[in-house]
Amino acid sequence: MRRDWTDLLGGGAMAALGLAVAAYSAAHYDTGTLRRMGPGFLPLGLGVMLAIFGATIALPAWSRPGQAVAVAWREALCVLASILIFGLGMARLGLVPATMLAVLVASVPAPQGGIAWRVVLAGVVSLITWLVFSVGLRLSIPVWPA
Repeated sequence: MRRDWTDLLGGGAMAALGLAVAAYSAAHYDTGTLRRMGPGFLPLGLGVMLAIFGATIALPAWSRPGQAVAVAWREALCVLASILIFGLGMARLGLVPATMLAVLVASVPAPQGGIAWRVVLAGVVSLITWLVFSVGLRLSIPVWPA
C-alpha cells in the first residue's frame, strides 16, 4: 500500500518539532500559572499546538494513498546557499548587499522571469528589509560594507 509520504513526513516533522519545543520549554523555563504566566508558558503552548497540528496532518496520511516523493534538489540547494550567503555576508557585506545576493541565488530555480525580474525582486526585498530593520526598528546593523 502506498502512503501519502509528503503529508506523513511533513506532519511528523511538525509534530516532532512541536514536542521538542514543548519539552525544552517545560524543562528549562518556568511556565507559571494561568493567572501569572511565566516565560515558558507561551513556548510550551505553541509547541503543544504545533504537535497537535502535525499529528492532525500525519495521522490521516497513514491510511491515505499518495504519490512517490520527489525531492527538488536544485531548489533546495539554492535556498540553502542563499541562507548561507546571507548569514556569512551580513558582517562583511552589510544588510543590503547580503540581502540582494541571497534573493538572487534563491530565485535561480524560479521558472518565470529573467535576470531583470530577479534584480528588481532583489532590489525590492532589500529596500523593504532596510526600511523595516534599519529605519523602522533602528537596529544597529551594517547596511553597506565598511
